[in-house]
Amino acid sequence: MRDTRESRLLLVLLIAIAFALITVDIRAGEESPVDGARRAAAAVFGPVEKGVATAVDPVAHAIGAVRDSGERHSRIAVLERENAALKARLGSDDQTRSRIRELDEMLKRAGAGQYGIKGAEVIAIGAAQGFSWTVTIDAGSKDGIERDMTVLNGDGLVGRVATVGPDTATVVLANDPDFTVGTRLEKTGELGFATGQGDRALSVQMLNGKAKVGPGDRLVTFGSRGNKPFVPGVPIGEVVKVDPSRGDLTRTVWVRPFVGFSRLDIVGVVVVPPREDPRDTVLPPKPEAPKPAPTVTVTVTPSPAGSASAKPADE
Repeated sequence: MRDTRESRLLLVLLIAIAFALITVDIRAGEESPVDGARRAAAAVFGPVEKGVATAVDPVAHAIGAVRDSGERHSRIAVLERENAALKARLGSDDQTRSRIRELDEMLKRAGAGQYGIKGAEVIAIGAAQGFSWTVTIDAGSKDGIERDMTVLNGDGLVGRVATVGPDTATVVLANDPDFTVGTRLEKTGELGFATGQGDRALSVQMLNGKAKVGPGDRLVTFGSRGNKPFVPGVPIGEVVKVDPSRGDLTRTVWVRPFVGFSRLDIVGVVVVPPREDPRDTVLPPKPEAPKPAPTVTVTVTPSPAGSASAKPADE
């Protein structure tokens, strides 16, 4: 295009329209008038993203083996059989062994919580729809994925599904500043709300300002009405800092999430919620404190010849 007055005017007009649409989209949030266009774009470009990821990933097809693990009947046994089949198909190189471990842990979490999940692979990462922390997964409406479903992996809560196309879906991560989830403290059951802080620890407002909480305490999701966007019992993280109590109605604690959001690979979307709240059963057992090494006390007594001899004190 030649650099003319008309072409510059057209460029300015297009930029103004783009900023106007971005502003309307962000302010409208989930009721954005451009949501239809976004879904249409997902329908067009989603298969391309999925195709590219499949072409460069030798184990992409194997993940489909866990996508139909949502049946309630003998769910844990089904997951175990599928996991064994995946191990046989995936081979033995280092990267594959790492992914097998991820699948193992994810299926254990799903089995412990009685969650019916659809397995998926992260194929893109980046800000989307006004959120700072999002990823794209290679599963969409054709796989039974719907908006506001819980997403987890072998470590715990990953996020929630924000938008869905036929072949892909966008997931808002739990560390996004606009992400909030209800929490429940392990054992005591104290409730709160966790908010994402980017690459820092999650901020959790405990509803009871006098709640007894300390470093090392763990939190899980409280759950939502109708199990959307969050099912109960999904591990969130571990308390690393507690703000001093000043007699306020609430109390702030800081929680290090179990999930490493910068290294996501294989995730599971909860398509069938548990029949009962699993409470703390999805949390892994706490590691035992190391036992102190035994100590031996040695006493030295002079010998008649003037030399020293040593012997253990318990002799």
